[in-house]
Amino acid sequence: MNSRILLTGKTGQVGAELLALLPFIGEVAAFDRQELDLSSPDQIRRAIRDVRPTIIVNAAAYTLVDQAEKEEKQAHIINVEAPALMAEEAKKIGAALVHYSTDYVFNGSNSHPYHEADLPNPINAYGRTKLAGEVAIQAVGVPHLIFRTAWVYGARGRNFLLTILRLATEREELKVVRDQFGAPTWSREIAKGTVNILTQLSEQGQQAVSSVSGIYHMTAAGKTSWFEFAETILEKTSRLPRGIPWFETATKGQPLVTRRVTAITTAEYPTPARRPAYSVLSNSHLKEIFGLELPDWKSQLASAIANS
Repeated sequence: MNSRILLTGKTGQVGAELLALLPFIGEVAAFDRQELDLSSPDQIRRAIRDVRPTIIVNAAAYTLVDQAEKEEKQAHIINVEAPALMAEEAKKIGAALVHYSTDYVFNGSNSHPYHEADLPNPINAYGRTKLAGEVAIQAVGVPHLIFRTAWVYGARGRNFLLTILRLATEREELKVVRDQFGAPTWSREIAKGTVNILTQLSEQGQQAVSSVSGIYHMTAAGKTSWFEFAETILEKTSRLPRGIPWFETATKGQPLVTRRVTAITTAEYPTPARRPAYSVLSNSHLKEIFGLELPDWKSQLASAIANS
């Protein structure tokens, strides 16, 4: 299959990594939020009709979890209405849609990893809009791959890794939640996994995505807490030599001054949006269908620190 790919969110955490890898499998027309306003249906239609892609990869989203509690309408436009329109336009031209969703579609009451067939029940506005986006894409009937991921981080954007490093230059003590569990997933591994799957499907012809359409969990293996994740970040970055560009940017060239990380409960750190207590996703379906398994979270973090 000779792929022509339309990529949204090209400057985001996952989008920037996709922009580096997708050209290996096809011609890429990539857009950021200035070049393609996802709150404008006319711009979405025009971009798709001009590019006429065989695959749309939607790596753009409204991801401000706490802000979404006040801006659910805006989050709905970006996370539901825009991907629904992409799905409709893709169906008209015989294209497939790749879309990313989140562990926040679940309420976090499980004590074992969530499977794709488990009943979603989001507990915040962001999760509600991401779930509604999944449903809207499926309702169109376009060939699609929806990848749910979790605790995404990387060397750009807003994420836990960069927040911890910034705070570690300012405070001797960091207080981090110990009773929320998930699988921190490096944005580059998500992009690599996506391209791996699209490469497999490109070798099978135009109808390949139709035969495997659905939702798949794509996260790091293993599980941890925010507290352990923070401790591991500081442990691994404390030994870094000076002059590593991404690290110098993250810390603004300042030394890490944190001496201790203190575990606290969710109740001790209230936020506008409730977070699921347990966000671990099972990746068994991804392995079964595509033979794909992402590395465990500690290995990913070590790679991200060494290779960002």
